[in-house]
Amino acid sequence: MSTGTRAYAAVDLGASSGRVMVGRVGPGLLELREAHRFPNRPVRLPEGLRWDVLGLYAGVLEGLRAAGPVDSVGVDSWAVDYGLLDADGALLGNPVHYRDARTEGIAEKVWATVPAGELYAATGLQHAPFNTLYQLVAARSADQFAHARRLLLIPDLLTYWLTGEQGTELTNASTTQLIDPRTRDWSYGVAERLGIDLGLFAPLRRPGDPAGALRPEVLAGTGLDGPVPVTAVGSHDTASAVAAVPAGGERFAYVCTGTWSLVGLELDAPVLTEESRAANFTNELGLDGTVRYLRNIMGLWLLQECVRAWGDPDLGALLREAAAAPALRSVVDAGSEAFLAPGRMPERIAEACRASGQPVPLTRAETTRCILDSLALAHRRALADAQRLADRPVDVVYVVGGGTRNALLCQLTADACGLPVVAGATEAAALGNVLVQARAHGLAGDLADMRRLLSRTQPLTRYAPRGGTAPWRAAEERLGAR
Repeated sequence: MSTGTRAYAAVDLGASSGRVMVGRVGPGLLELREAHRFPNRPVRLPEGLRWDVLGLYAGVLEGLRAAGPVDSVGVDSWAVDYGLLDADGALLGNPVHYRDARTEGIAEKVWATVPAGELYAATGLQHAPFNTLYQLVAARSADQFAHARRLLLIPDLLTYWLTGEQGTELTNASTTQLIDPRTRDWSYGVAERLGIDLGLFAPLRRPGDPAGALRPEVLAGTGLDGPVPVTAVGSHDTASAVAAVPAGGERFAYVCTGTWSLVGLELDAPVLTEESRAANFTNELGLDGTVRYLRNIMGLWLLQECVRAWGDPDLGALLREAAAAPALRSVVDAGSEAFLAPGRMPERIAEACRASGQPVPLTRAETTRCILDSLALAHRRALADAQRLADRPVDVVYVVGGGTRNALLCQLTADACGLPVVAGATEAAALGNVLVQARAHGLAGDLADMRRLLSRTQPLTRYAPRGGTAPWRAAEERLGAR
């Protein structure tokens, strides 16, 4: 390894797969390679839907073994879910999956104590039935919960197993609906009114903080020479992905695409108005005092579930056929909770089209086109609402994450929004993870410096909008969006 260049392992756990990526960073250098990728397959047990977190940890160890010598490790993952530890630090069962049905009807019980408007004004988090707050209220009567002495969010749980040290990283904590986005600390009043013991959480830490070092057993199992520090990163994968948006000085919006689409703006302060709550926008915390003001949309989960139901056909061929299918023939609300649970996705999309009086997709290509048109339409609606609610116009949309590989979705997003789309940083979460570690070692500066390095080193594709936006406005009207 050349002088001034270091290697960092980014453990990046998504809702459908995990990966260990190795980033090399030096003056004018940012390279990323995949060391190991492994599936993330939830398991349906008699008691409900659970994460196979032990399988994920085994994948992480195998990835670190394949990574070779590294100067630091960072862990990011999806949000809201957690593991419970007993007094000895042992895991109390597999973590519950956010798509599990246990939170059905819980929000209404919470709102009876803390009305929805007050909850939003205190925490700024959009309503989602699986928010950690609702999970905790649903779980607190369980026998397992009675024996819990510590709660660790998923990336913090993996970090604990790697290092033996416990902490709660702030960007991910901000998705629990228990953080005040103004103070960037716990919302003590909300927790007290709902009887949630914040003592279950380990102390807060920020991106760039030290998070321990790999335990001797981990070093022996992975073949790494110690000491290897573990660095807290933006452990919510979206926080890392937004940090890796390769924007310059222009006014930009972002779409982080993958299982979910996270669509919004990077702000200096939260937007906590009642109008913002009614539009279901969230204020999650990002790097360097920023706020990720965004709306969660169901994302490529819709297509992933259809492809699974169809027996995993060739995706490239399917997308080519979808590109030739009639545009905007049928659209569904991609943000609807009706599509949250797994199973029967093609039938459920057909049912939604039938219920709204639109033509029912008859082929796989038509269903795929319906999904991608619907996602682009949802991106359009979210960006228009974000600009209005935050009083922040934008000139360009950056698409990062796995959806950058889907050229049709990127082009449709440009068409729907009437704005140029720049797609790049496919492994955005891993890149953001690596750059925070590099910054902790003095190899990167602030967000602007990190983004300059990204724009110089990552391949980007630009999509210009085609035609006018009138067809998209008409599609919005069919859904009753306005």
